[in-house]
Amino acid sequence: MKTVLLFLMCITLPLTAQTHRFIYEYHYKMDSTSVEPRKTSMVLDVNPEDVKFYNYDFVLTDSTNKTKGQNHVIWDDTPAITRKRNSDVNVNYIVLQNMFAVETQDKINWNLQNETKTSGNYSLQKATTKFGGRNWTAWFTKEISLNEGPYKFRGLPGMIFEIYDDKNNFKFSLVKSYKLNKTYDTFGILENFGGQKPVKIPESKLKKMMLDHYNDPLHEFKEHIKNNTDPTARFMVMGIEVKSPEQMKELSEKVQDNIRKTNNPIEIDKAIRYPEK
Repeated sequence: MKTVLLFLMCITLPLTAQTHRFIYEYHYKMDSTSVEPRKTSMVLDVNPEDVKFYNYDFVLTDSTNKTKGQNHVIWDDTPAITRKRNSDVNVNYIVLQNMFAVETQDKINWNLQNETKTSGNYSLQKATTKFGGRNWTAWFTKEISLNEGPYKFRGLPGMIFEIYDDKNNFKFSLVKSYKLNKTYDTFGILENFGGQKPVKIPESKLKKMMLDHYNDPLHEFKEHIKNNTDPTARFMVMGIEVKSPEQMKELSEKVQDNIRKTNNPIEIDKAIRYPEK
């Protein structure tokens, strides 16, 4: 694995009302057969009371909204998670037409290794674990006294700098960290969607909803067309304009094909078994 040189501030002061922000470069393959992974930046905010992990684009959107007095919202398929400090209970935020919050218990059992390496001025130690049906290798440092890391990975005796699975489907690499003067408020970008508070549901219900969506992926779209009263309105699905009801079957199959193709979650043991059509 390529070592990423880090430019980090050494964190030695006691926690106050600040946010300690860590930026990770996230490489991921929603389609496990892809040659090249997708890449984005993720934020890990370690606050005095809680920890939050989400896409850095949310921060950029929040900044633009505050500067220009706008109220734009964005969401994507990257993780959005909160948890209390020193807790293995995560709240996962998912948007499926509406916003939902699913609570999961995610205790990770680590195996510390003797192997070490350096990154910048930090000494890193290797650790391994099996989590979510995948085998993971992590590199952490005891020089930063926070037992946190990206996604749900936490509980090591130090801060996780890098973690990746043995299939090269997912990798998180720490590239930057800094402190904010006060706890960063994410309510407008993370814990709600367009002013909508998340509905708490069990994981079993989420899986059923995703399977129902797969079986009729254009249900909401068809209802929207049915109730449309604007004769000039145009309706698009996957870049294709819908001009007749006869297109729905073919387009539904295209959406289903895409759902099956991108069914490669971080926790592969929770992947839904979608039926072939």
